[in-house]
Amino acid sequence: MKKKEMIAMLLAGGQGSRLGVLTNSKAKPAASFGGKYRIIDFPMSNCINSGVDTVGVLTQYQPLLLNRHIGIGIPWDLDRRNGGVTILAPHVKGEQGEWYSGTANAIYQNIDFIDAYNPEYVLILSGDHIYKMDYSKMLDFHKQKHCDATIAVREVPLDEAGRFGIMNTKDDDSIYEFEEKPKQPKSNLASMGIYIFTWSKLREALIADNRIHTDSDFGKHIIPRMLDENQIMFAYRFNDYWKDVGTIESYWVANMDLIKTLPDFNLYDDFWKIYTDSEHQPPQYTGPQSDVRASLLAEGCEVYGAVYNSVLGPEVYIDEGAVVRDSIIMEGGRIGKNSRVNRAIIDEGSSIGSNVVIGEGENIPNELKPKIYNTGITVLAEATHIPDGVNIGKNCVIVGTTTQTDYENGRLVSGGSIIHEPEVIL
Repeated sequence: MKKKEMIAMLLAGGQGSRLGVLTNSKAKPAASFGGKYRIIDFPMSNCINSGVDTVGVLTQYQPLLLNRHIGIGIPWDLDRRNGGVTILAPHVKGEQGEWYSGTANAIYQNIDFIDAYNPEYVLILSGDHIYKMDYSKMLDFHKQKHCDATIAVREVPLDEAGRFGIMNTKDDDSIYEFEEKPKQPKSNLASMGIYIFTWSKLREALIADNRIHTDSDFGKHIIPRMLDENQIMFAYRFNDYWKDVGTIESYWVANMDLIKTLPDFNLYDDFWKIYTDSEHQPPQYTGPQSDVRASLLAEGCEVYGAVYNSVLGPEVYIDEGAVVRDSIIMEGGRIGKNSRVNRAIIDEGSSIGSNVVIGEGENIPNELKPKIYNTGITVLAEATHIPDGVNIGKNCVIVGTTTQTDYENGRLVSGGSIIHEPEVIL
């Protein structure tokens, strides 16, 4: 194969357990975002916009939808003979196969893939962040500083720094220490999980660390190891929009950021387009009595009711008299006549009957998973059905086809759950 200056390795095998039922049947990077996109579209688009034309996508958890979405990389111009996109699932080597057991272990298991391109540099990315970044500028920085490793960082409020991996740097931004979620942080430079390594240096570190840690991780093992060896490591400051949509609340907020008059994150930038695998669909239609304000509507939506401050995926149907506020309705969702939906996330292919109320009541955390569902957002899993005339509170979780008998006195109080698929991971 033709030698590449830099290739990207995109870690996309995570479950995203803090997104609850939204990732029960798909990997977090495959979750819908912004109506027509999936989360992985953002780092994939960043690659091709940055001139990185060789991308290995490392999958593991529930990969079917993600694999189908990526295909051979046509939407991102990554269907190439030399390079392009390659799906890298765990595979058998020698007498046995093994799962990826850490971020660095996943790269270690694919050393042969990287060696085939003989790159000078390797870009390591997470597949579950929303942002636009020119990786070529980060590479220029890496070269100028003669780095062995460059780590992208963002400044965070110091009182929140304890939730992140923190890079402590000298005045010239050279890194002298890494602290994972420090109780008393010395710095507010949070790692973004975006790294450029000189491949020869990373390759040595991966092989050496694998002898010690079978669950080798960049934050826990590789970065501290390289620091201990006095390798040249710099922090690359990134000041634009970046969101880790790792929780129900952050996922909801990032979608809502898109519908502001001056959005914090602009999807309409011709200079830095976000590409996706999108089938040709009919145009949107709004009926004569409809009212749509400050919302994103994807292709094929039909709106006969009212939609305010919401994001609608492809082919969503809002019936007459229905009112949707501050909500995310994913592809194929249907909201029946005179129903009211407030502050909800409704996954793909779900339907809500007529005269249903969702998202009203006290803000009581969910009874089964209070740490995941606690900010007033009610979540319906993929292909869930709600019958006519029921009232559902806040922080509720509903999975599967439900009937009137599932709702005591026609209600599911705030914090309640109805799970008709026992294998579902809340």
